[in-house]
Order: sequence, then C-alpha cells, then structure tokens
Amino acid sequence: MQTDLVQEARRQAEICNACRYCEGYCSVFPALHANRAFTDGDIAQLANLCHNCRGCYYACQYTAPHEFDLNLPAALAEVRRDSWESYAWPQPMARRFHTHGAAIVTALVVGFALLFAAIKMIGSAGGEGFYAALSHNAMVAIFAPAFLLPLASLGIGLRRYWRDVGGIGIRMSHLTKAFGRAAKMKDLAAGHGDGCNFEDEDRFSQGRRHVHQAIMYGFLLCFASTSTATVMHYVFDMPAPYPLLSLPKLLGVVGGIVLTLGCIGMIMLKRKSDPTLGDAKAWGGDMAFVALLGFVGFSGLALYALGASTAMPVLLAIHLGAVLTFFLLTPFTKMAHGFYRLAALIRDAQRVS
Repeated sequence: MQTDLVQEARRQAEICNACRYCEGYCSVFPALHANRAFTDGDIAQLANLCHNCRGCYYACQYTAPHEFDLNLPAALAEVRRDSWESYAWPQPMARRFHTHGAAIVTALVVGFALLFAAIKMIGSAGGEGFYAALSHNAMVAIFAPAFLLPLASLGIGLRRYWRDVGGIGIRMSHLTKAFGRAAKMKDLAAGHGDGCNFEDEDRFSQGRRHVHQAIMYGFLLCFASTSTATVMHYVFDMPAPYPLLSLPKLLGVVGGIVLTLGCIGMIMLKRKSDPTLGDAKAWGGDMAFVALLGFVGFSGLALYALGASTAMPVLLAIHLGAVLTFFLLTPFTKMAHGFYRLAALIRDAQRVS
C-alpha cells in the first residue's frame, strides 16, 4: 500500500484514539480504540470497516481550519481504495480502472456486444428463445471462465488481506455475526440508528442504507435466478426459456427492478454528496461501476420485455456484453469492496470474541 496514504490515516487515527468523542459512532471506533499503535494491516482493517457515513467528520472539533485538519472518512476511503488495488491480482488492472473506469467499461461493453453479434452472424445458433441467437454451449464456454477466473483473482487478494490484518481461524460464530451485520448494514446508520449524513451535513437519512440494500438484494436475486435456472437445466432437464411464473423469471424480474432502482438511487446520492469527504480519485471509477451494474439490470429487463421481438438478438448481445464486462472487472471495481468489507467484519468479529 502507498506509504503516504497509510501514514496520514495513521496520524488521524492516533488523534482520534486520544479524543474518543466518536466512540459509539460505528464499527471503526471500537476497533480503533482497541489499539495504541497501528500497523499497516491495522490501518487496512479500519479502512475496510469504514462505511464512509461521515458522521464522525461532522461531529469532529478537529477538522479544518483546526491545525489537526482531520478528515478521517476521506483518509480511510483513500486507504481502502489503495488496499483493493494493492491486494488485487493482477494489480495494474485495478489501478487503471479507478482512473479510467468509464472508458474501460464503455469499451468492453461495446466490444463484447460486437463479439456476441459476430458469433450470431457466423451461425452459432441452436435452440429456442435466446438460444436461437446464441447456443447454450457457447454461453457456458464463454461465461464459465469469466465467472471462475475473477473469483480466483478475488481469492488471491483476500488471502493477502487476511494475512496482513492478522486474521485467524474462522469459526461459525464469526461468520454468523459478520453476515448479520452485512445483511442489516447497521454501520450505514452511523451507530445511532437515525441514518447517516452522507447526503447532507445537517440531515440524517437512511437513504444510502436503503439503496445499498436494494443493490445488494437485487443482485442476489438476479444471481439466485441464474443459479436456479442452472439447477433446472442440468438436474431436472428443464432448459430455458421459462414462463413468467417460473422461479428463474420471478427472481430475475424482481431482482432486475430492485437492482436498477438501487443503482439509480446510488448515483443520485453520490452526486449530492461532498466529494472531499471520500476518495476523489475513485469517484469516476465508482460511478462507472454503479452505472454498469444498473445497466446490467436494466438491459436484462429490456431483454425479457422484448425477447419475442426482432430486437432480441441485438438486446441479447448488449446485455451479455454488459454481464461479461461486469464479471471480468469484478476484482478491480468497487464490487470487490463487498468481499473485503465482509472479510473486515469477520476479522472484527474475531476481535470481540
């Protein structure tokens, strides 16, 4: 990790440790106050525990123009992004995405969409519904590696993170507590339950918590839809296409709607928020990722609505191009933050057990 970012976060953490005014705000401060000195791994752990709710900044008496010039949310956000980039494999891709995210997403979606269109034109079709445009075997051959390779990349990065933060053997109680906190997203309520100040310094709101939940649960529903369809295809010999009242369609349509609305809400909130309290270098990459995720949900809904029309092959190429881009970029985008934050919550559960 970059030494200057870690050093600045360490300076601010030491001041916060002496003050302790924000002790009950979120998970960061109990973990911070448990230490007297902070290793690089400790700083990475604090950074990935932080949800950037910003309540501590607005409550702090040592922000600018005070000579201490504290801005802990921004300092931890910079370390958090740098930690994902440092642990990522291959590392150069992660750093380039956060500086050229929009261009990379656009180029890959367009490029993959043209590739799928070309496959259709040279005659790889076979089957009913979407498989009339792209055969089932072709989809599996393309998307199985695109799903598994990013998971392997994430595994390498998480292993590096776990080693640096001093992670130990994981027990079921650690997992239960961490997953429970992730499901409720309590830390986005800034500890007191009224919400956070992400949108406005003078107003508490649950808006950011709710759009995060919409994105997470919308994505999980879409993933459950795909998983259910896979089981139906291979275990019960029930290949697609499926009717509206089938489990894959119900999960996918509801998940697509919730995911799309959540991403739109997140973009609106980010545009309202103060960029100086986050990582300014990651803003473009974050927005590109949220837009890509929302487009995956929206294009899937459009494909379902117009799946019986002449526009289906074009929509399928665009949707699959977006999905393939999302999968391949997962270890290098903010999608990785969900995995690192869960690892941080597991490590924190170990600390208090």
